[in-house]
Order: sequence, then C-alpha cells, then structure tokens
Amino acid sequence: MTSATDADRATAAPSASATLSHSRRWLVLAVVALAQLVVVLDATIVNIALPTAQADLGFGNDDRQWIVTAYALAFGSLLLVGGRLGDLFGRRKLFLIGLVGFAVASAVGGAAEGFGLLVTARAAQGVFGAMLAPAALSLLTVTFTDGRERGRAFAIFGAISGGGGAIGLILGGALTEYLSWRWCLYVNVPIVVIAVIGAALFLPRAETREQGAPRLDVPGTVLSVAGLVSLVYGLGTAETDGWTSATTLGFIAAGIVLLVAFVLVENRVAHPLLPMRVVLDRTRGAAYLAVAVMGAGMFGVFLFLTYFMSSVLGFAPLTTGLAFLPMIISLMISAQIAPNVVNRVGYRIPVAVGFLVGAAGLLVFVGLGVDSGYWTHVFPGLVVVGLGLGFAVAPAFGAATLGVDSTDAGVASAAVNTFQQIGGSIATAVLSALAAAAATDALVGVDPSNPAALLEASVSSYTTVFAWSAGILAAGAVLCGLLFRHGAVEQDPNAAPVIAH
Repeated sequence: MTSATDADRATAAPSASATLSHSRRWLVLAVVALAQLVVVLDATIVNIALPTAQADLGFGNDDRQWIVTAYALAFGSLLLVGGRLGDLFGRRKLFLIGLVGFAVASAVGGAAEGFGLLVTARAAQGVFGAMLAPAALSLLTVTFTDGRERGRAFAIFGAISGGGGAIGLILGGALTEYLSWRWCLYVNVPIVVIAVIGAALFLPRAETREQGAPRLDVPGTVLSVAGLVSLVYGLGTAETDGWTSATTLGFIAAGIVLLVAFVLVENRVAHPLLPMRVVLDRTRGAAYLAVAVMGAGMFGVFLFLTYFMSSVLGFAPLTTGLAFLPMIISLMISAQIAPNVVNRVGYRIPVAVGFLVGAAGLLVFVGLGVDSGYWTHVFPGLVVVGLGLGFAVAPAFGAATLGVDSTDAGVASAAVNTFQQIGGSIATAVLSALAAAAATDALVGVDPSNPAALLEASVSSYTTVFAWSAGILAAGAVLCGLLFRHGAVEQDPNAAPVIAH
C-alpha cells in the first residue's frame, strides 16, 4: 500500500497539474508518447543497422558492441540525475532540451564517417535521452490525476514503451533495406520536430518547475553515476572478456560497492537525489521490480528471436521487423484492457497474470527447431507474449509513480527507466553468456565445420535463452504477486490514486 505520508503529500501539496489545461491533457499525452517512442526506438532500431554500418565504416566485431553500449552507459547512468533536474529546473524545459539535443546527436551520428564520431553521437543520444525519458513520464504523472483517466493514459504510454522496441525493428529493417543504415539515426529528426512543435503548442508554460523542490544532491549524483556506469560497463564486457575476467568482476564489484554507498548517503543527506521513500514504498517498489523483470524478459524476445528469424528462417531485415507485428498488436490490445482490471482488483493480479502469460509464450519458443515455420511456431508465441506483457506493462508504469510527492515526480519517473535499463543490461550479459555456453555444449563431439551442426547449435542457444527468459518472467510473477497488495484503486479527482486496504 502507498504510505499515508506519501499519499498525504500527494493530496495536500499544490500539484503542478492543477495549472494544466484540462482540455489539453490528451494532447499532452500525444506529445509525451511521441517523445517516448523516440527513446525506445533507439534501443533496437540501430541493432539491425549494425552489420551495414560496420561494413560501411570498417570497424571490427569487438568495436561493434560499443555502438549499443555507449548509448546504454550514458542513458542508464544519468537517468536519476535527469529526473531530478526536471524537478529542479522544470520538466517542460528539460523535455525540450532533451528533444532538441537528441535530434542533433542523431543527425551527427547519421552523418558520421568514422567509428569514433558514431560512438560519441550514440553517447550523446544517451545523455539527452536521460533528460527526455523521465521528463516525459513525470509530465504524464502530474497531468493525469483522475484514477480512470490516469490508467488509460499509462496504458497507452506503457504500450508504446513495450512495443516500441518491435517498432524499431520494423522501421530499422525498412530503412536499412531501402535507404541506408544512416536513416536509422536520421529518422529521429523529423519525429522530434513534430514533438517539439507539439510541446510548444500544448505543454502549458505554467508547468515549469516544482516550487520547493530540493537542490541537487552532488554526492549522490557522483555515486549513482559512477556506480551505474561501472555496473553497466562490467556487464557489457562479460560477453567479450568472460565472467571470470578481472575487468568484468572488477567493474561489477565496484559498481555494487558504489551503489551501496549511494544508498547509505541517500539516507543521510538532507536533499537526496533519490529519496528512499520513493523506492521503499511497497507499491512503487513492486512496480520497479516489475519494470526490471520486463526489461530482462523483453531482451530475450527481441534479440534472440531476431537471430532465429534471420539465420534459420532466412528473413530479410524488413521481414524480420514485420514478423513482430502480431506481438505489437496483441500487446496494445491487452494494455488497453489492463486499466479496467486494475480499477477493479488493483495491481497484483494483472501484473502477475501478465508475466505468467508472457512466460507461457516464451515456452512456446523453447520448442523451436531448424525446421520450424513462422506461422506454426513463431506466430502463436508472439501473440501470447504480447498479450501477457501488455497486461503487465501498463499497470507497472502506472504504479511506479503512484501517490508520489509532486516534487519527486521527476526522479520517481527516472527510477522507472533506470530499473528497466538495469534489467535489460543484466539480461544482455547473463543471457548472452548462457547462449554462448549452450552453443559450445551443442558442438561437443560434432564437426564444427558442418553448417547443419552449426545451425543446430545456434538454435540450441536461442531456445536456452527462451527457457531462461520464461523463468525470469515466472519468477517476476511470483515476486510481484507477493509484493503488490490486492485491492481496487481508489478514485480521487484531486490526487493520484492509491491502493485500498
């Protein structure tokens, strides 16, 4: 249950949403959703373009991962800081700065003629994305305070967050196949232009900053950034250097120590970067866990199923992206149904059931083989996974900022993206290592020069990942079922909804 202290603050504090034009709230949602789409697109759209970009710019396989890691490092480590800056200096201002900066970085990356500039541009995208993402979610949080409308708004936002990765695969495949890999970066520019125009027209200027918001916590900022960079970097090197290498273990250990120090500092400073009341609230804590589990589970679907469809089914980039459409459609449908269930029974049932359904869909993929077909084996699993994740994603995003003090809306929103990023980063390292081990085991006693044996080994590695991903979602269902309290969401027109006893 959301604590009485948080709930009282949410009700008593003069919310910035009070100044927002009620008639423009759905237009605000459209602008915020468009900005969120830009952020989540870039998590996958560049992946399909990597082989072409590598051939064009001439960098090696060891360097290729840094096109992805540079973005993840900057984005994941600066999210909390970006969220707090929005609370301090104004969410609208940070939202616009993030949009414009993201577009400029995308244009520079698209025009890059060398590996160094491309990596730098990707890192810059991460920096501005860390401003943009929490500002977008916190704007949504303070705009929609009516319980039923808030649930619907977060359902739309959650569907975009959950399905944006698959949309990125479709768009990336089309742009790479018919234009150039550079358009996977250039495409952000026109989208951002539309979002900036919408923000200028529809985001009320009165929502500039929260009065009484605390100053920036410098020690907490340094520890959080250093800890998250170290942890994400260490996890990123595990695939190339191995889990037992000094680099991998050293950076992971340093990251854990720095983050523990961050928690200790946050409990002592007067104006913490991430107030522990935000995370330790039972409802929000469960929501952050759910978002992390979702980030981990979605990784297995997108990355390794992409490998399967391209290497086994022989799909071209665009066809591979389009093959994910059933998941997007089913995810969006179930995300729209979820708020009605939340209003009746609370968060526990839809999140737990959603994860269990998603796990069942992943188990369908465990049965894939070299002779499996798309419509008979892949399509059914995609539909089931989409239904499950859509049922969980909307409630999780809504609960993550439930009842939070308006002065903490930015950093609470940033924590959502941070946990999702950490979940995805951990999954990237762990599942990639499990896949490599499974492929190695499958080749024991087999002629490694035999193409059929290599294909069998690859499929074995993919199905191993799907099995572990199903286990992650199932474990998430159990944990969220235990942490979320059962009970319908109370409707209060003057405050964010809270969970009833």
